[in-house]
Amino acid sequence: MPLAPQEIRTFFVTGATWGRRPIFRAEPMAHLFLDTLKRYRKQGRFLLHEFVLMPDHFHLLLTPAPDVSLEKALQFLKGGFSFRVKRELRSNVEIWQTGFTEHRVRDWDDFQQYATYIRGNPVRAHLAENAIAYPYGSATGGFETDGEPPWLKPQLTIMRGSPG
Repeated sequence: MPLAPQEIRTFFVTGATWGRRPIFRAEPMAHLFLDTLKRYRKQGRFLLHEFVLMPDHFHLLLTPAPDVSLEKALQFLKGGFSFRVKRELRSNVEIWQTGFTEHRVRDWDDFQQYATYIRGNPVRAHLAENAIAYPYGSATGGFETDGEPPWLKPQLTIMRGSPG
C-alpha cells in the first residue's frame, strides 16, 4: 500500500527513555544519539526540521522519506541507537520505553507551534537560559537540518484589481 504524500507526512514525535531515566545527561549517550539522528537524516530516511534531546526524552519535527513509514523511521532511529549503545559503549542497559507519541502537523501554524515548543523545552526545564545555549537541539544552529517544510508554508494569494 503506498504511503500518503509528503505534504501530509510531517510529524511532531516524542520518544522517552525506559523508566524516564535521564541517560542523556551522560555526554557519550547524548553525542551517540545525535550522531545516529544525523546519520539517518543523511541517509535520507527522513527530513529533520527541528529537534531537541532532553535528559530522558526527545522531540522531533520530521517528515519520513517517501518510501518510509513513520514507524519505520522511528525504528531506524531508536533501534539504531540501541544497537550502537551495545556495540560502541558496551552497555546492555534498556534504553527506550515502547512506542512513541506522534501528532501529524496539519498546517504552517501547527508547525510553528511545535517548533516553538521544541526550541523552548530546555529553557522551560531550566537546562539553559535560552534555546541557543542548549547544546542538544537544532536551535543552536550547529546541526544541519532540513528547514521548514515548504508545503506547509502559507501560500500568498494575489489580489487582482478589476480590469480597465
